[in-house]
Amino acid sequence: MNEEKNNKKAKIKKEESTATFNLFEVTIIILMTALVVAVSTGLVVYHNTNVISNNKFIGTGDYLEEFENAYNNILESYVEKVDEKGLINSAIQGMYNYVGDPYTSYLDPETTEDLTDRLNGQYEGIGVEITKVEEGILIVNVFENGPAKEAGLESGDIIIKVENNDVTTKTAAEVSNLIKTSKKSEVEISVLRGGITKVVTVNKKQVYIPSVIKSNYEGVGYLQITTFSDTTYEQFKTKLEELENEGIRSLVIDVRNNGGGYLNSAVSIAELFIEKGKNIYGLESKSGTTFYEDKTKTSRNYKVAVLMNNGSASASEILASALKESYNATLIGTTSYGKGTVQETAKLDTGGMIKVTTAYWLTPNGNKINGKGLKPDVELNGSYYENMPYEEDTQLQGAINAVK
Repeated sequence: MNEEKNNKKAKIKKEESTATFNLFEVTIIILMTALVVAVSTGLVVYHNTNVISNNKFIGTGDYLEEFENAYNNILESYVEKVDEKGLINSAIQGMYNYVGDPYTSYLDPETTEDLTDRLNGQYEGIGVEITKVEEGILIVNVFENGPAKEAGLESGDIIIKVENNDVTTKTAAEVSNLIKTSKKSEVEISVLRGGITKVVTVNKKQVYIPSVIKSNYEGVGYLQITTFSDTTYEQFKTKLEELENEGIRSLVIDVRNNGGGYLNSAVSIAELFIEKGKNIYGLESKSGTTFYEDKTKTSRNYKVAVLMNNGSASASEILASALKESYNATLIGTTSYGKGTVQETAKLDTGGMIKVTTAYWLTPNGNKINGKGLKPDVELNGSYYENMPYEEDTQLQGAINAVK
C-alpha cells in the first residue's frame, strides 16, 4: 500500500494548468532523407503563415531586369517547351542555394504539402511510408489501423503501379502525390511481394499518423517518439499515464532517427517533467537573447534517460537538452545531429515555402549545439533501424540497464 502511494507521488505533482508559448509559434521542420517528405535537413523556424506576394522590390532594378530577360529568353528561344512553373521553382531554389546556408532554402509546393501533412499528424491517404529503391517504391512502414493495413499491404512490398500508372521511375514524393490527388475514394495498388505481383484495392481516408510507441520492460517505461507532429504530445501524455498506471519506476525516451517536428510538441512534453520556472530553451538573435521557462505546475521526479543518435535533430535535441539540464535526465547513445539554428518561413503564391535563418536556439544553460550536437552522458554505439527487435537493440538494452 505504501509502495503504491510512493509510486503515485513519484508520478505527478498535480497538473493544474497548461502552458503555451504564444510569443512565438515555432516550428521545426522534420529531418528526413529518403522517406515521403523529401527534406534533407531539420531546422527550427518561426512559422509565418503569411503568403509572400506583391512585395515591393528592394534590390537593384537592373538585376531584376536581367533576370526577366533571361527568363524570357529561355521561354522564347530554347529548342523544347519549358514548364514555366518548374523554371520559376528552379530560379527560387537557385537564389536560396546561393546564400550558402543549408537551412536557408526553398521547398516546392509538393514537398511543402507532404511536409505539412506529416507535421499535422494526419492526412487523407492510405497510411504508408515509402521510399525510392531500384525496383520501384518500397513500403517502409504500414500504419496500424490504417486502410493500407486493412487491405493487406505489408512493409517490404514494392509498389510498381498506382491505378494504371507505372511508378517504377517516379520518386516517393510523386507517388505519394499521385495517390493523394486521385479523385477516387479507393485506389488500386500493384505491388511486388516475393517476386509475385499482387493487386490490392485500398480505400482512401483520413489517416492518423502514429508517432509514439510504448513498452514496459519490467518497471522501466519506454516511449519512442518518431516525429514531433501536432498530435504527438497527446499521444505521449496518454501513453505515459498508461505506463505510470502500470507502476513504472523509471523511463527511457527514445528519439533515435527523429529529425524533429513542431517545437510546441517537444516543449509540451518537456513540461510534463520539468519544474515550473526552469528553462526549456533559449533564442539568440540580433536583438538579443531570450529564454523560455516552464510555466506549468506539472512535474515528475523519477529517473529518465533519453536515447539518441546522430539522426536525432532539432526538436529531439531541444527535448533532450531540456530534460538533461533542467531535469537531470541522462543522455545515452551517440552524439546527436547538431541542428541549432532558427529559420523564418513564409508561403509563396505557388504553394511553395521559403525559409531564412534568423537566430540560434540555445540549451537551458545557454549552450549552442549547432554543428556540434549533444554529447551523451553514456556513450553506446550500435546500429539502429525502425522496428528493430529488442533482442538486437543493444543501445536500448543499455539505456534500460542505466535507469533500472
